[in-house]
Parts: sequence; C-alpha cells; structure tokens
Amino acid sequence: MSTPAPKLSTTHWLIIIIASIGFLFDTYELLMTPLVAAPAIAELLKLPMNNPIVTSWVGSLLWIAALCGGVFGLLGGWLVDRFGRKTIMAASIFMYSFSPFAAAYSTSIEMFVFFRSTTFIGVCVEFVAAITWLAEVFEDKKQKEKWMGITQAFASIGGVFVTMVSVWITKHGADMPHIGLPAGLGSNDPSTWRYLLMTGILPALPIAILLPFVPESKIWKDRKAAGTLKRPSFGALFAPELRRVTLVTAALSACAYGIAFGALQVTVARVTPGLPELKQEAKALAPLRKAGEDLNTQLNALIDKKVPPTDPARVALVGQIKENFGQQKPLNDKVKEMANTVQFHQEMGGLMGRIALAILLIIGISRVALLKIFQIPALIVLPVTYFYFFHQGGQGFLWAYGICGFLTVAQFSYFGEYLPKVFPMHLRGTGGSFATNVGGRMIGTSMAFVTTNLVAPMLAGSGPLLPLHVAKAAGIVASVIVVVSFLFGFLLPEPKAEEG
Repeated sequence: MSTPAPKLSTTHWLIIIIASIGFLFDTYELLMTPLVAAPAIAELLKLPMNNPIVTSWVGSLLWIAALCGGVFGLLGGWLVDRFGRKTIMAASIFMYSFSPFAAAYSTSIEMFVFFRSTTFIGVCVEFVAAITWLAEVFEDKKQKEKWMGITQAFASIGGVFVTMVSVWITKHGADMPHIGLPAGLGSNDPSTWRYLLMTGILPALPIAILLPFVPESKIWKDRKAAGTLKRPSFGALFAPELRRVTLVTAALSACAYGIAFGALQVTVARVTPGLPELKQEAKALAPLRKAGEDLNTQLNALIDKKVPPTDPARVALVGQIKENFGQQKPLNDKVKEMANTVQFHQEMGGLMGRIALAILLIIGISRVALLKIFQIPALIVLPVTYFYFFHQGGQGFLWAYGICGFLTVAQFSYFGEYLPKVFPMHLRGTGGSFATNVGGRMIGTSMAFVTTNLVAPMLAGSGPLLPLHVAKAAGIVASVIVVVSFLFGFLLPEPKAEEG
C-alpha cells in the first residue's frame, strides 16, 4: 500500500508560485525579441524597417544573444552548484527583469543588443536553476514530478501573455506617460516597442517579495555545511560514468531546440505568407516588395558613400520607401493576421504538450518510454505538416502545426524533469546547463540559420527565395532532426535512484 503524499505547506505553495512566475517570464522575455527587434533596430539605425541592413541586424541579434546565453548559461549552471540554487535563480530572474527595462531606454544599437543579450543570459541561467531547486525542495517523489511538470507548463502561457500585452500596448501606447523614454522617429511620443520592453520588469516585484519566505535546497545546504558536497567542474561531466548521459542529453536537447527553431519558429514569419489562402496577397505584394528592395538598395548605396540623413536625395528615397511601405501595409496586415493565427495554434499546442507531459509524469511511465511517446508520432507528423498540409492550407495545416508544437514543446518539459535525476547533486546545475544551453540554445537554435540561409536558398537555386522553399527546407531539417532524435533516444539511460 502506497504512502499518501504529505500535505503541501505554505512554503511549498510559495515555491510553486515563484517557479511558475519564473518559467512564465522565461518565455515572455524571449518572445519579446521577434516583437521588438525589427522596429527597435530600424529606429536606432534611422532606417526603414524593411531595409536589408535591419534584417541583417535582427539575424545578428538572435545569433549574439543565443551565443551569450549558451556560454554564460553554462557558467551559470556551475554557479548554481557552487553557490546555491535559490541564490542564482533569484539573481538570474532579476537580471532578465531589469535588462529589458534598461533596453527600453536604448539610444544606440550597441546598447540595445547588449541588454537583449543579458536578458537571454538571465533566462538561460534561470531555467536550470529553477528545475534544480524544484528537484530538491520537494522530498516526496510523486509531488516532485507532479509540480515540476505543472510549473513548467506556465512557460507556454508566457508566449500568449506577451502577445496580449503587445496588442494592448499597440492600442494604448499613445496615451501612456513618457517617463523619460526617447521619442520615436518623426514623433513626440516613444515607440510602442519601448513600452513592451519595460513590462519585462514585471516578475521582479513578486519575486522580491516572496523570496525571503522560501528556503534554499535543504539537502544541498546541509551537504555544503557538512563539507561533503563535492566541488562542481566541467571536466567531471565527461568522466566515464557520466560521459554518455552528458553527450546524449546535450544531443537530444539540441534536437528538440533544432526542431523548434529550424521549423516551428521560421514557420510563422517565413512560411505563412505562402499558404494557399494568402495567394492573392502574395501576388499583389510581389511587385511592391521588389520595388521596395530596389529603393533600399539605392538608399544603402548612399549610406555606404557616407551621405548624411539630411541630404535631399536620401530624404527623397526614404520618402519613397515609406510610401511603398504604406502601399504594402493593407496586404501585410492580412498576412500578419494569418501569422498570428498560426502562432496561436503553435502556442496552444505547446501548452497542451506540457500539460500532457505533466499528466504522464504523475502516472509514472518510465523516462525512456515517456520520451518515445512524443518522438514516434513526430516522425510522421512533422514531415506530413510541411510536405503535405502546407500545400493544402486551411484548418488541416493549423491543426497539424499545433500538433507539431504539442510534440516538440513537451520535450522541453521532459528534459526539465529528467536532467536533475541523472546528474549527481554537485553537478545538477552544471550538467543540466550543458545539455540545455550548449546543446539546446547554442547548437539547436542554429538550425534556424540552416533552414533559412542554407537549405532554403539551395532549393530556390538562382530564382527568388519563396515561402514554398522555406516550408520545404523546414520539412527537410525537421525530418532529419526527428530521426536523429529518435535514434539518440535509445541511448538515453533510465535514471538511477535519486540522491535527494
């Protein structure tokens, strides 16, 4: 007869609330980037938003932030093992809270990129710190698995929340106080992207209030006080007894992030415009975009020649670009509306995936078998979505894309629960960080570049790069990765009995 789980205390509920806030704002802070990057960079560089220089800077921002997050996130994992789970988690939450607030006051592109990178670093450290903390503050195994699954589900709510806040700010930004924010180009009011960045400070207040009332991991603290806690080291991850789990979890994390960034994330912006229901808009936009590209080429030539912004020729070109943008806007608005619908289905699919994972954890399926529950359907669903349903469009594509989100995002929660179980206590932060940050955020996220800059142009050949090519590239990249992930899954060891 199984022993009933102990009743949750007030402290346990505070821990659950803090972890849920942390996971929710992990996603909230990261998904600000696609909403603010282009308008912010365009304003700071004093260029039209559709200028190729702006597009190039957006790509550079994503790459720089991911690299910083991976490198410093790995260091953060070591700090989690060296100085405590709660301490480093709190520091990382404050870092990703104040960084976007500071970015809202950016007056240069360098300042903006710096604070977006520190935001990414905070998120990368917080995730590992939080799952390590949660794994040790619940003594009952069933409670631990249940609440690790449930709290991580809040990460998917963050994506929906930031979209809702962005829509609200867009409608009401003109009525908001300036509070020292720089004015937008050609306006006396700050741009809405600055207000959205300021909302990144939201998690700081409740965390500051609640943290004094929750404990550090008791088992970690006791062992450190007793002098029995080994010092963490990166080299220890590759000792014979841990080498396999270190490499396999890093590879599987890279696969999960690779599918998310190499297929799902590029779908919203780069694949959606090619859906059958947007055929008329695509046809009407093609000549306008070609004209806009030609005008921007002329503008960039003047920029290369150091022609000042006040030069009549440059002012005239910018005016023509703005006029072209205005002609595109009604058509782009329809494309954007569809992109929002596509994004919503992915977010809802991801949320359902995290909830399903939490339920399966409570049921008590073995960890290797649990991963296969999500990997095996993905072998079929991902290729079919991009090679068949994309061409059909409609509800079929939306539902298939939502299921892709379900199967992929669930794996993020899976590793959040699995990683603390397979590394010894003195390496839980370091090992989890290596898998998540080096494997996932550094290697996995690079698949977006592979899809859009390598595979898709290869498919396009000498012709223009179309959404059709990006969709096919996303299908190829996702199909290859999901097969690799499935095969690596057989090498994943079942967790041993936990230390605590």
